[in-house]
Amino acid sequence: MKTKSVLELREVQTVLKASQEFATNQGWVVTIAVTDDGGHLLGLFRMDGAAPITAQIAEAKAKTAALARKETKLIEDMINNGRTAFVTVPGVEGLLEGGVPIVVHDYVIGAVGVSGVKAEQDAEIARVGIAALLTSKS
Repeated sequence: MKTKSVLELREVQTVLKASQEFATNQGWVVTIAVTDDGGHLLGLFRMDGAAPITAQIAEAKAKTAALARKETKLIEDMINNGRTAFVTVPGVEGLLEGGVPIVVHDYVIGAVGVSGVKAEQDAEIARVGIAALLTSKS
């Protein structure tokens, strides 16, 4: 039997706060979603002025990153490079860059999805939130 870490409310709040502060400092308006390892929503923060659809996109990106156990950019690149059949995978909707898994001790314990700015900026915001979490656990 193996033991793995799980996200608790405190960790979800750490990720959301750090991500939101970074986005605010950059002048970006986004939605940030955090899921568990099964892609279930644990927390969501839609900044004032973020388009309503960004909430659905951020959650979908986080879910996809959690379930696939990889950044959604890798999936988007795979599809753009010709593996278009991947868009038919059941239950997977967030096939755009901006979803990043949270990895602790080689286990994916959740993911962060961001939507609202350029794809690479969405991913950067997610990584900042994850870094804040991992730094607080060191």
